[in-house]
Amino acid sequence: MATEVKLPEVGEGIETGTVVGVLVNVGDTVAKDQGLIELETDKAVVEVPSPVAGVVKQINVKANDEAAIGSVLLLIDEGATAADKAPATPTPADTKEAAPAEEANAAPVRDGSGAGGSVPAPSPAPAQAAAPTPAAAGATPKPAPAGGANGDHADHDRLVPAAPSVRRLARELGVDIKHVGGSGVLGRISAADVRSATSDAPRAIQAGGRPAAAVVPLPDFSKYGETTRSPMSGVRKATLRAMTNAWATVPMVTHFDKADITELERLRKRYQPQAEAVGAKLTPTAILLKVVAIALKRFPDFNASIDTETLEVVHKQYVNVGVAVDTDAGLLVPVVKGVDTKNMIELAKELGDLAEKARDRKLSLDEMQGGNFSISNLGGIGGTGFTPIVNPPDVAILGVSRAAVEPVWNKDTSGFEPRTVMPLALTYDHRLIDGAAAARFLRWICSALEDPFVVALES
Repeated sequence: MATEVKLPEVGEGIETGTVVGVLVNVGDTVAKDQGLIELETDKAVVEVPSPVAGVVKQINVKANDEAAIGSVLLLIDEGATAADKAPATPTPADTKEAAPAEEANAAPVRDGSGAGGSVPAPSPAPAQAAAPTPAAAGATPKPAPAGGANGDHADHDRLVPAAPSVRRLARELGVDIKHVGGSGVLGRISAADVRSATSDAPRAIQAGGRPAAAVVPLPDFSKYGETTRSPMSGVRKATLRAMTNAWATVPMVTHFDKADITELERLRKRYQPQAEAVGAKLTPTAILLKVVAIALKRFPDFNASIDTETLEVVHKQYVNVGVAVDTDAGLLVPVVKGVDTKNMIELAKELGDLAEKARDRKLSLDEMQGGNFSISNLGGIGGTGFTPIVNPPDVAILGVSRAAVEPVWNKDTSGFEPRTVMPLALTYDHRLIDGAAAARFLRWICSALEDPFVVALES
């Protein structure tokens, strides 16, 4: 009996993923729960396990294909073994004939253009195939929103049939879900409808009623010289979506300050062997994790999120901090959970383990979710300052640049002294946090770094 292996739900709000690798071949005997497909979702790689034991009969995807939740990845002849049945690799003609029947049961496979459209795909498109133009991606007509053909304000208070995950997606993309036409039963709005609204400029409306910016097609660069194209990785696609949403929806301000970490560096080097004894490295970022955790307790508005639907502020009673990690695949942000409940050496060990998993692309989805605040430390690379971007629903992020020895005036000795100074930048959501509050928050962090005993007193 042939069993369809469909792409399961792999995380909240995730609708598609990119196939990184196929771990089996046609004719292979597989065990139940054996990994079949490696799938890259938003900044994580997960394995799709086999639901049954048997022989792989057919594989419908290949590396770099974009697959939607519910799409049929492969077929397994349940209970069979390679000795019982020698499966034949389907010819292209056989695959072409079988495709219409499979399409009837499989969820649509989305193209990799990011335009938001979805079309049934009998077979994966070649990697070199040109992405559809924005006009073509939005050409499929959608039912008009209930209450008016043009989606005017007459339907503003209507009941919107959409799942919570779809509503959240609409908020992240800056789309007013009340103005999105639903293509499902009784007008139910799907994630595809929301994404389609972002590529349909006349109907795409951002939060607050502002029209979304139209997609501007690129010029023909080939007129000027030779070009090549390469598909975006899943990490880069996720970054594109997140940063576009953040820039379009969050009014950001960045506040700068400097911390004299001369004494802190002396103590860090003194206690480094103690951390190394348990396989950890006492880095400035590990120390900052603890300092930030205390600051978030003292300044609860920085450990909060804005609910724009109910116009409420959600204050979290837990402290989870994301730390940006530079990897070959792009920027990944694992989350250290319960930072306020752990000491510096524990944080240093956990941070080191998460950073290694990030570089090896072994982070789970849970290890990348649930953050309240982020730290981005570029000090190991260089630079004197930068403006990090807030990652909604967080309301602030701390940027750290390279520390350097600078002459600092000492009023007690009436002279300059060489001191190690670390530049810090705090970007915050001005809808919730005012400039004075941001200045106090960052100044407290600087004071705690300058006098490490403060951390011992308040931790």
